Amino acid sequence: MRFAQAGPHRPGGAVRPSPIFLLVVIGAVVGGALAWDAPLTSTQAKIGVFVMVVFGWIISLCLHEFAHAYIAWRAGDREVELRGYLTLNPLKYSHPLLSIVLPMVFIALGGFGLPGGAVYVHTQNFSPRTQRLISLAGPAVNAVCAVALLLTVRLVGTFHTHTAFWFGLSFLALLQISATLLNILPIPGLDGYGVLEPSLSYQTRRTLEQFKGFGMLLLFALIFTPSVNHYFFQLVYGLFELSGVPREWAQLGSYLVRFWL
Repeated sequence: MRFAQAGPHRPGGAVRPSPIFLLVVIGAVVGGALAWDAPLTSTQAKIGVFVMVVFGWIISLCLHEFAHAYIAWRAGDREVELRGYLTLNPLKYSHPLLSIVLPMVFIALGGFGLPGGAVYVHTQNFSPRTQRLISLAGPAVNAVCAVALLLTVRLVGTFHTHTAFWFGLSFLALLQISATLLNILPIPGLDGYGVLEPSLSYQTRRTLEQFKGFGMLLLFALIFTPSVNHYFFQLVYGLFELSGVPREWAQLGSYLVRFWL
């Protein structure tokens, strides 16, 4: 998420899911259908889980950025509507390569939920409280997605039938947990810094502003540091297991995503 100058509020409904978003939803459903009845070790199961997880992740990315934009729109920033942020179109959220392709690559490698898109919202006239709400809205969506997925798996999932589907859903939940944790880090350019920024002095904000474009690089440096990576995934799996779903389900879902192995 990025911040810019505020403008007047225009009342009225503006939320219109785009055809591209609806196609993404259909893609996730098709992937889930392929995985539903497929034998666990079959090529169909791997392709189905891959499609379900990747398209499911894009859906959560759209919802994440939509949440930022919607709170800003309700607070008076009408530019988010003009930029198409309220359409849930993934192509509207920053650069498609950085927002969609790169996170998909990390998912395909069995990695983690990399923060993706960015919306440019106007915050100059917003109160610090509103700025914090806008920043927190995105990670909150990932957290809600994680809880909803884990509750579904915990209450309905079974090891005896439709196992590929449940393993894939478990891995998608794990990605949501990792995305929540990464997004709330107080690194310039990430949502966690957006929460902290209103409390900083003007000079500190000006100094850190120049580092926002390098936030993702700093995140990479941290997450690929062996000791940080170890403790990060210990925390991710620890939160995951609070649901009662075994971590092995997510690990097997990660394996199925890498269908070429």
